[in-house]
Amino acid sequence: MIDLRSDTVTKPSAKMRAAMAQAEVGDDVYREDPTINRLEARAAEVFGKESALFVPTGTMGNTIAIKLHTRHGEEVICDARSHVLDWELSMMAWFAGCLARPIAAADGILTWPLIAATLRPRGPDNAPTTLITLENTHNMAGGMVYPQETIDEICAEGHARGLKVHMDGARIFNAAVASSTNVARITRDVDSVMFCLSKGLGAPVGSLLVGTHEAMEQGRLYRKRLGGGMRQAGVLAAAGLIALEESPAELATDHANARYLAERLSAIWPIQIDAGRVRTNIVIFDISGLGVTTAEFSRSLKEKGVLANGIDATHMRMVTHRDVLREDCERAADVVEAVNTSTAPRHPTAHLRSAPASHATAAKN
Repeated sequence: MIDLRSDTVTKPSAKMRAAMAQAEVGDDVYREDPTINRLEARAAEVFGKESALFVPTGTMGNTIAIKLHTRHGEEVICDARSHVLDWELSMMAWFAGCLARPIAAADGILTWPLIAATLRPRGPDNAPTTLITLENTHNMAGGMVYPQETIDEICAEGHARGLKVHMDGARIFNAAVASSTNVARITRDVDSVMFCLSKGLGAPVGSLLVGTHEAMEQGRLYRKRLGGGMRQAGVLAAAGLIALEESPAELATDHANARYLAERLSAIWPIQIDAGRVRTNIVIFDISGLGVTTAEFSRSLKEKGVLANGIDATHMRMVTHRDVLREDCERAADVVEAVNTSTAPRHPTAHLRSAPASHATAAKN
């Protein structure tokens, strides 16, 4: 199977497995796991922050961050398609006791004018806004990347009004590669950032929350409340250290493969996708013209050896990663074309259409 469902499906490399087998461990709840300690210290260094906290999942990291920056009954601004709103089991409400104030932003990219128009001041009849969350890259917007000047403006204006800013940076290293910027610069002004080791970086388990020393100390208590106090977790951190140090250099290949895949898909009528907008490793395309649901389309792909999921009734998502090679993307595109041919109505001007560009012109790994 060619698995394009997510970059979470990667298998640990041989080097990661060896590091896990040989990891020096201790009880992390007592802060005695030296490998966890090294990973947290290195993550803080890479991001230019005071401290970091290892957590099992990105959802836990985001949940802890929201709890750190808010009190019950306050409002949190987020994009209307953000992960913290749609894909984290309402933890913002369930654990932090906060109300989401979603904003429909083009490409999932919030701007200060959009935020300013939505702010809720303290008063006798409304919950005040206290936190802004940014998702970079934005998953459901197809891996879109925040412009640096937009992040800087949101942080400056938000902080001037006493607001905190948290970045859901699950795939922030993808954003860094796409924008030719390091993660420390991207997150320089945010109050906290969560990033995943188990997505584009290819580690089997784990995420990190990064911020001030005081916040991470409090976050450690919230982690325990959420069941994230692990013991000899250095076996996980060992793979995470390799992912953090070595995997960012490989992400440009994933991006090139995603662009290739998008270009192939854009030549298949009636699939709709603007290949020029694909900047990272996420490819989202519209199959509404086929007259089938994404569930049906996924089943047809699976029958031919390709795994991919729909994100709604009409849009499919494919995600490239370290375990997907260029030839896998070529095969996946061929399968989509074959499924499309067996499903789509005949194009009214099919006989006039020119052949798609040669696959050989696509960027190489």
